[in-house]
Amino acid sequence: MEDTEWTHTTVLLQEAVNALLQDGPGCYVDATFGRGGHSRRILNQLHPQGRLIAFDKDPEAVTAAQAIQDERFSIRHQGFTHIGDLPRQSAAGVLMDLGISSPQIDNPARGFSFRASGPLDMRMDPSKGESVKDWLARADEQEIKEVIKEYGEERFALSIAKAIVARRQERGVPQTTTELAQLVAGAVKTRESGQDPATRTFQAFRIFINRELEELQQALEASLEVLQPGGHLVVISFHSLEDRIVKQFIAKHSKEQFDRRAPFARPQEMAFKSIARVKPSEDEIFKNPRSRSAIMRVAQRLGSSAEVSP
Repeated sequence: MEDTEWTHTTVLLQEAVNALLQDGPGCYVDATFGRGGHSRRILNQLHPQGRLIAFDKDPEAVTAAQAIQDERFSIRHQGFTHIGDLPRQSAAGVLMDLGISSPQIDNPARGFSFRASGPLDMRMDPSKGESVKDWLARADEQEIKEVIKEYGEERFALSIAKAIVARRQERGVPQTTTELAQLVAGAVKTRESGQDPATRTFQAFRIFINRELEELQQALEASLEVLQPGGHLVVISFHSLEDRIVKQFIAKHSKEQFDRRAPFARPQEMAFKSIARVKPSEDEIFKNPRSRSAIMRVAQRLGSSAEVSP
């Protein structure tokens, strides 16, 4: 099937672009291209002399990006940690949309969906790394439990891990997403209203396999280097683990930093100023229920062009 059979509705589209762009030319970064909703809107509003550099590790996203015919735009087949490869203080704004795109969820072949049968994969870039199926074939009960508990915040993590290991010993590791979803459903004693019992486990495995939280932290740190003074960092997250990292990162760099090893030294000045916390409107949530958990945080880079970044 062609990827065009699945569509994606970009969350907080205009709000994010308004927070990102400044008057005049500049170089902007869409660190998570996805299916290009934010990038296309940025290009619609970007100064004629501006530039937009996008990143994505998903080869299908890169293919979608290559259809954009605009000399101001370029796409890199890399994860968003690679924004740190850009020249220091070269970006007037950095946007990170941490949600996975609807085509990734809805296309069973990608292995993210527990509603339709597909290979148990979940890699953002299927050409690299280890699939969920391969990892489950070798991980022990304790490791599986810790991943489900830490990244899925699932209270039945131990029961699920036991069920997966028992199934592996009896008949081998689950081969498809629906097999895993059914196995998880049998191990979850109570269900949250309106949520499939496999939701938290699938979230956990996806985050773990793609190292999403580690890469988020690295990308945020890289934004300190590439943002110009006055530039904006705009991050849209979709679950509490991501939002907590973003919130703590901005808070940490929104106050003076003291070096305890040199108590009389001059403190390092604030790197960011927190600007806004934005949630989708009721109308957006009605039109796109997947947006209901989104939180957008906006911060402005402080300092001068001569400053040495941390």
